[in-house]
Amino acid sequence: MNDSVIPSPDNLPRPNILLITLDQFRAECLSAAGHPNVQTPNLDRLAEQGLRFANHYSNCAPCAPGRASLLTGLWQMNHRVTNNGAPLADNLPMLPRELRRAGYDPTLFGYTDTALDPATLEPSDPRRCSYEQPMDGFSVGVLLDDNIDPWIDWLADQGFAVPEENRKIYDPAEVPIPEGRGATWAPSTYSAEQTESAFLTEAALNWISSSDRGTQPWCAHLSYLRPHPPYLAPSPYNDMFDPADMPEVVRHPSMQEEAEQHPFLAAALTIVPSPAEELDQRQLQATYFGMIAEVDHQVGVLLDGLEQLGCSDNTIVILTSDHGEQLGDHWFVEKLGFFDQSYRIPLIIRAPGHINQPGRVVEAFSENVDIFPTLLELIGATPPDFCDGASLLPFLEQPGLAASGPENWRSAVQFEFDFREPTSTIIESIFEIRQDQCAISVIRDHEGKYVHFSGGLPPLFYDLRTDPGELHNAAQDPALASRILSYAQRLLSMKLEHSDPRLANTRATGFGTIHRADPPRPGSQSPT
Repeated sequence: MNDSVIPSPDNLPRPNILLITLDQFRAECLSAAGHPNVQTPNLDRLAEQGLRFANHYSNCAPCAPGRASLLTGLWQMNHRVTNNGAPLADNLPMLPRELRRAGYDPTLFGYTDTALDPATLEPSDPRRCSYEQPMDGFSVGVLLDDNIDPWIDWLADQGFAVPEENRKIYDPAEVPIPEGRGATWAPSTYSAEQTESAFLTEAALNWISSSDRGTQPWCAHLSYLRPHPPYLAPSPYNDMFDPADMPEVVRHPSMQEEAEQHPFLAAALTIVPSPAEELDQRQLQATYFGMIAEVDHQVGVLLDGLEQLGCSDNTIVILTSDHGEQLGDHWFVEKLGFFDQSYRIPLIIRAPGHINQPGRVVEAFSENVDIFPTLLELIGATPPDFCDGASLLPFLEQPGLAASGPENWRSAVQFEFDFREPTSTIIESIFEIRQDQCAISVIRDHEGKYVHFSGGLPPLFYDLRTDPGELHNAAQDPALASRILSYAQRLLSMKLEHSDPRLANTRATGFGTIHRADPPRPGSQSPT
């Protein structure tokens, strides 16, 4: 071990690290959270051994922005990954670089959806043409992104008749759809033991068990695709849930009534609406829950493998997602906008030696930018000054903090959605705004949600005390005017407090350059 490696607290062996992301996973879709349908025994097992954060939010969507916040510890206003394909500036803090600086070799199995900074690439570099690059600092165990060749080759080695066009692997089996089942019921042509999840699990366990892993602590980021679309599950998961048993979706009686709530919703519903037929909508939910059950099984295989390899007692496991899924709520599928379904995600942390009273549920607000400083503190490293998140370590070690958190902990969460499209002017034409005005910023606490639009589009306000489903825009209610103003002021304060401080907190003086860092900033510290 070289001199740059940070010593483990109390001279304990340095822990292994396993960061797991499940893609497009809604927070409530855990049986441990009381969901009436979903079955997640392995995620529940992990929660029993660690802590589950019940009010955890992604700071932005879709995939690339959400993962950028997770892996930089920065809000979108600071990392500026505005959508899939927007580059990540090379001068920002990045978790894999920090882990490497701490003496680990962070290795990726899956994808990070990173577009590299074009300033670091030659004009002819082919990486300019893809946002499916691994974030800098990661070694690559398996890169499985939009290019699914490694999985296809694995299937072929098993004797599976792979299609000539790789993407046709996602064509469902040509079988009759039984009565009572909808459009997404048909199973995949590959088996439950041949999924992308099974492939990544096997690859990660083979890597962990390889001989050179025994000489030093390992660090793996395992990024599963599921339950991200395509909405397709292998047998028996495709038929595990009956559409007739699905919970009612949260939305207005008609798409038209939903659209009337705001111009943004009216435009978005022309792009990503949910299925028009009720049976297909219910089948979509059933298929999504089946996809969750399939990836839960593979997480179980992974956890069992760690136990068999003797790694469990010295491995930090953090499981979360990049963003959520609308699943028909508010007449949308996938992820966008400002509704909780797109941003509230699971977070489970198992950190041997750090958790007092495992199995607890933390109700205080947390954000995916918190994972960056939390993981660094767990291994004895110091998070960078430029970090919008705050360590969750106090929650792990002090059971009494579960409800509200340590002193000055955030009383609200903040998230963003940027809908600019540099390759087209159509969005600006629809809303009659500039490209840099295509942005949404949200502050949400337990009692209300304020949604601010740039470019003169009207704001939204949901009184969550009386309208938990976010169905009635109360922004124009005169009785709520002062309350809405207080949310807007808090949001502005949060933005001001979290602007990039790196050079702002530095001065050139007669004694040389002086820099004074701020303490960690757990979101909004302003009074409610």
